[in-house]
Amino acid sequence: MHLHILGICGTFMGSLALLARDLGHAVTGSDAGVYPPMSTQLEEAGIGLHEGYAEANLTPRPDLVVVGNALSRGNPEVEALLDQGIPYVSGPQWLAEHVLPGRRVIAVAGTHGKTTTASLLAWLLESAGLAPGFLIGGVPRNFGVSARLGAVGGPFVVEADEYDTAFFDKRSKFVHYRPEIAVLGNLEFDHADIFADLAAIERQFHHLVRTVPRRGRLLVADGEAALERVLAMGCWTPVERFGSAPESPWRLALERDDASRFRVIHQQGEANEDAVVDWALTGTHNARNALAALAAAHVCGVDLARGCAALSRFETPRRRQEVRGEVAGIQVVDDFAHHPTAFAATLEGLRAATPRGRLLAVIEPRSNTMRLGTMRDRLTASVAAADRVYWYQPPGLDWSLEPVVQASPVPAQLEEDIDALVAALVAEARPLDRIVVMSNGGFGGIHEKLLAALEVAHG
Repeated sequence: MHLHILGICGTFMGSLALLARDLGHAVTGSDAGVYPPMSTQLEEAGIGLHEGYAEANLTPRPDLVVVGNALSRGNPEVEALLDQGIPYVSGPQWLAEHVLPGRRVIAVAGTHGKTTTASLLAWLLESAGLAPGFLIGGVPRNFGVSARLGAVGGPFVVEADEYDTAFFDKRSKFVHYRPEIAVLGNLEFDHADIFADLAAIERQFHHLVRTVPRRGRLLVADGEAALERVLAMGCWTPVERFGSAPESPWRLALERDDASRFRVIHQQGEANEDAVVDWALTGTHNARNALAALAAAHVCGVDLARGCAALSRFETPRRRQEVRGEVAGIQVVDDFAHHPTAFAATLEGLRAATPRGRLLAVIEPRSNTMRLGTMRDRLTASVAAADRVYWYQPPGLDWSLEPVVQASPVPAQLEEDIDALVAALVAEARPLDRIVVMSNGGFGGIHEKLLAALEVAHG
C-alpha cells in the first residue's frame, strides 16, 4: 500500500512514517519548512519528501493519505485529496488501527516532559530485555530513531499528546490510543490556539482516563491540582502517585542540588525498597520524569534496582538539553523548551549544573501559544535562573518582546536578526560559559552558526 503523509516532518507524523515503512508500506510525504532531526531521519530511511504542499504531490495517486494536525482546509493538498475522493485518515487513528492492536500500550501524557519520560521508559524496558515498540515526539539517542514496532504482544510506549487530532477530528490525539498504563506527569494551560482554558484541557485528560481499563494502571504525579480535578471527574482504574509527597508510593530524594544524583523510594505496603540514580541529566523536572518512567517500567516487570542502574546509561533525546558542541570551553546546548514553565525548569537545572561559568539563555518564543501572547506576563520570571538572556523576535510574532526585556530580572536584550544575535553572543561569551538555546523550531540554524562563529573568534 502507498501511504502519503501530510505534515511528515512533524515529530509525530515522521515517526508514523517510520512505522508504516517497517510494516511494508511505500511511504511518501509532504511538509513545509523541513528541518532536522526529523528530515534527516526520514531521508536516511529512504522516505521520499516533497518540500511544500501541491496537488502534484498526490501523483501517482496514493492508496491512503494520512493527515497531520497542522493541516487545514485551504491547503492545496487537502483540497486536492477531498476533490479526488482519495481515502484519508488522521495519524492517531492510523496508529490505533494498524500498530497498537495486540500490544501493551503505555501512554505518557502531560504538558511538559512527555518526550523525555517516554524515551526514559522505552530505554528502561529495552535494558530489561523487553524489546519495546515506541513512538516518541523526538529522537531518543539510545535508539537513534523516534519510532519502532517492537514485538506484537510486547510493550509499546507512545507519547500521548493532548493537541487536537486533525482538521476533521478535534479530539485530543491521545483518546485514540486506549492504553493499559497511562502516565499523567503534570497539567497546566497550553495550546491556547485550540483550548479556551485549563478546564477544557482537563476534560480531554479525563477522556483519556476513561479509556484505561480496570486491569490497567494510572500513574499520576502528586501535587498537581489539575490532575486531581481530572480524577475527581471519575476514575475506574487503580492509581499510583509519584513525586515528593510522603504518602506517595513512588518518591524521590535529591542527593545533589542539580538532581544529577537522587534516591528513589518505592513503598509497597509495609515494605520499602530504594535505589540511587547517578546520571548525566540535571534538574528536578528530569528526576521526576525518571521517577515516572521507573514506576511505569515496574508495572511492566522491571525491578527498581535494575531500572535505576539503566538510567546511568541514558542519553537525552535530541533537542532535550542536548550538547551541540563546545569551543574554547564555551558549551552550546539545544533545548526544545517553548513554555514559561519549561524555560524556568531548564534554566534552574542548568544553573545548578553550571557552578563556575555563566548561563546565557537564548529564547525564540514561536509556539502557537506564544504567538497569541497568552503567556507573555510569565516570561520575565521564567528566566530568573539565567545570568543573561537574549530574546529573539521571530517573524509572525505580532506583539513586541520589548516590555519583557525591560522588566527582565537579569540583563537582557532583544534581537530581530539571527546573524546579529550570533554576533552578540560571540562577543559576550567566554570560557566556562554555557549557552542554552530554547525553541521548538529550527531557529534558522542558529546552533551551527553559533558554533562556527565561536570557532572563528575563540578556536
